[in-house]
Amino acid sequence: MKKLISFIPAIVLLCTSVASADNLEDGIDAYYKGNQAQALELIRPLAEKNNAVAQFFLGRIFIKAGGALNYQEAVKWYRLSAEQGVAAAQYSLGRMYASGKGVAQDDQEAIKWYRLAAEQGDEFAQFLLGRMYATGRGVTQDYQEAIKWYRHSAEQGNEISQFLLGRIYARGEYVAKDYQEAMKWYRLSAEQGNAVSQAKLGWMYTKGEGTDQDYQEAVKWFRLAAEQGNATAQYNLGAMYAMGDDVVQDYARAYMWFSFADGNGGKHAKDSRDRIVKEMTASEIAAAQKMVQDCEKKKYKNCE
Repeated sequence: MKKLISFIPAIVLLCTSVASADNLEDGIDAYYKGNQAQALELIRPLAEKNNAVAQFFLGRIFIKAGGALNYQEAVKWYRLSAEQGVAAAQYSLGRMYASGKGVAQDDQEAIKWYRLAAEQGDEFAQFLLGRMYATGRGVTQDYQEAIKWYRHSAEQGNEISQFLLGRIYARGEYVAKDYQEAMKWYRLSAEQGNAVSQAKLGWMYTKGEGTDQDYQEAVKWFRLAAEQGNATAQYNLGAMYAMGDDVVQDYARAYMWFSFADGNGGKHAKDSRDRIVKEMTASEIAAAQKMVQDCEKKKYKNCE
């Protein structure tokens, strides 16, 4: 959420007096530091004087407090801010309507506020507006509109929209299949740490889709995703070690990653592990089991 509203402190001085701006900046700082009582004390008087930025942050304070009555207060302040054109408040109000928190659930109202924020360039609202069109929720299903808004969001760096565009082009969903375009969007998302995109990028390198086949690159991206607990990447990394695909064949590492994939719900992981166990000695199995225990303690990080 901090990324969503990172622009707001920069406009504080444009919309308030110097003294009020100081109070608002101090209130915002207190909000981010988790001192909600101080933030409320500093921000509420400004919100009551119709400061749109303060109104938005007051809504955020009530969201953090939680509970039905506080959600209603959040809606009230988000609305006041949104009606003054604050995109972050418009997006947040849309989410309240979509979820039915603090207000009667209403997808069409959600779309209304998402659209207002999206048209101002809010990447999160663009993503959610795209998703509403993709699913036909509160609007006639329209994949071209969905792709349009995903693209606007992705071009601003939204990693989820980048992943979705990658998947759309990889599958050829309502666009011509284009592996190079898919790889472009997967990579942008993967470089931001999106584990699913990392796993997809690794798969494209194993298949040579949109690029030259490159098992070393595949291992690199599978490992990054596997270290985040992605079961698909864990399974694929295990398979590469089991087969020795441009890595040294290592049944112990294969056993480890198959075990993690199985524990995280990966299909076929247990069967694959059981197959390689038949090729391992008792001491090798014991060593692999210890690797699993040690790696679990490190939460999958730096296990090789």
